[in-house]
Amino acid sequence: MQETVQRKKHRLDRYDGWYVPGLDSMHVMMPYLFGERTRNEAVLGEAFDLTEVNRYIQEKNASGPDFKYTWFHFIVAALAKTILLRPKMNYFITGHRFYERKYIRISFVVKRQLDEKSEELQANFLLDKDGGSPMEQVHDYVRSYVTKVRKEDQTVGISNALNIVKNLPRPLFRLMAWALRRMEYHGIYPKGLAKDDPCYASVFVSNLGSIKLHADYHHLFDWGNNSFFIVINEKEKSPVFHEDGTFELRDTIKLGFTIDERIADGTYFAKSIRLMRHIFAHPELLDEPAANTIEF
Repeated sequence: MQETVQRKKHRLDRYDGWYVPGLDSMHVMMPYLFGERTRNEAVLGEAFDLTEVNRYIQEKNASGPDFKYTWFHFIVAALAKTILLRPKMNYFITGHRFYERKYIRISFVVKRQLDEKSEELQANFLLDKDGGSPMEQVHDYVRSYVTKVRKEDQTVGISNALNIVKNLPRPLFRLMAWALRRMEYHGIYPKGLAKDDPCYASVFVSNLGSIKLHADYHHLFDWGNNSFFIVINEKEKSPVFHEDGTFELRDTIKLGFTIDERIADGTYFAKSIRLMRHIFAHPELLDEPAANTIEF
């Protein structure tokens, strides 16, 4: 969780977020008046054209890499790039204050084996903001993680901590949960737990399409400080209409976005989705260094 932007320190900064000062009175009052995160969900559903993404992935796999590139890698990389260029998408509210997260982390589930009895593990991709291609960063991370949990049968991340405390008596569990919530409110939640907890990620991604399940919505959580959840549906053929009224069937994928509406306004969300559409239409942009800007 290294800071890559030089900023003037504020006494209200957290180890995982910069305090956002200078807000208007409405935004200052929002956390007090509007309740918890799950009572402030904005839900959006957008279908994205995969035509150029399919071509891009085919070219990536043409050389026969030992670990294939997939459109899931692309979506995670596109999300990371969008958040980097649209920083309010990385805001969170905790302790009745607004913060900008110091890192860009995308969390998702990896099953040890593809069957219903297999253990689910949490993967947490961390973007190197000053590093190279977001696509290569995601691909390399997923390859390394999958190798650990499937081939080497290793348990990684927060799963180790959960396995230790899962058998505590209920009174102790309740006391521990209360203490952790208070620590989060005051910005002193343990770093060792937060670094692998998906509820402390920039985005929590659920790839339901991989298990042939369709859903447009997943709720946020009041635990942690995650403000952004995305559901990936199954790839499907959809009609794309031209100006002359004709149409053609193309591969599309629908993403369901659930966002804490307090972190930005509708115009900001809309422009962020337009940026993602632009990346889907020009996927080669993800081969450029992460910090490169995109004109759209």
